[in-house]
Amino acid sequence: MIAWLNRLVDLVEEDLTEELDVVRLAAALGTTEYHLRRMFSSLAGMPLSEYVRRRRMTVAAGELISGSDDLLRIAVRYGYGSAEAFARAFQSVHGVSPGRARRDGGPFRTQPRLRFRLTVEGALPMDVRIAARPAFRLAGHATRVPLVHSEVNTAIQEHVTSLGPDEHRRLKALGDAEPYGLLAVSTDIDPDRREGSELTYLHGVAVTDAVQVPDDLDVLPVAAGSWAVFRATGAYPGTVQALWSATATEWFPSNPWRLRPGPEVVAVIDRADDFSTATVELWLPVDPS
Repeated sequence: MIAWLNRLVDLVEEDLTEELDVVRLAAALGTTEYHLRRMFSSLAGMPLSEYVRRRRMTVAAGELISGSDDLLRIAVRYGYGSAEAFARAFQSVHGVSPGRARRDGGPFRTQPRLRFRLTVEGALPMDVRIAARPAFRLAGHATRVPLVHSEVNTAIQEHVTSLGPDEHRRLKALGDAEPYGLLAVSTDIDPDRREGSELTYLHGVAVTDAVQVPDDLDVLPVAAGSWAVFRATGAYPGTVQALWSATATEWFPSNPWRLRPGPEVVAVIDRADDFSTATVELWLPVDPS
């Protein structure tokens, strides 16, 4: 995986003035757009689209300073329909307008070309299994929330708290399929996993077709397929967030699996009364790579 991420960076660099065709790039690397975007954003710390934007503005700054072309020609070269649109993008990256940058020679916020390297971590073995599951359904209460990479997601916290103990008991009684127990389900996630982008969060349970789901619950069908199931114990929700990060930096680069579209599911196996610590399972939909 490290090799094709570096090849991706090379391909981006070759086509900085062209519209980025992520589907074509993924096919050229022998993977999928979904997996490519997820792994890049997890390992680079920024979405692929943001990296491309920063690199374009970095190279464009050099052309701007050289004075070889006027602003409109540079704007069009990098895919902007007007000098005004280019100026907005330029200022969002560099913090100064193109006119001031050309006059004063900067300052610039340069985005270096990325290079991925494999760092041996894995001092502790990861507790993971591959589960093949038939199609099932997720039933519960869904809402739209912002994506938060660290700390507590207050929108999710408020949503879960609003349901109350009686509703939690009703949901638990309804579940009859693995993953068992009350589930935290995230789906419709932005492919680049941009902080603050919206996703659908469902608090509920897994059910088979034999269960008659009450009309007041939301239902999410889940296709048959394989799942990588990671188990961890620790502070909640920090353990889940750290576990997801470890799958990208340690597990996927050294195992023959890739992410496929589908919901990400967190099953709480055991927890402290105040929910400060918990044992959780993170279910990620995967395909052989």
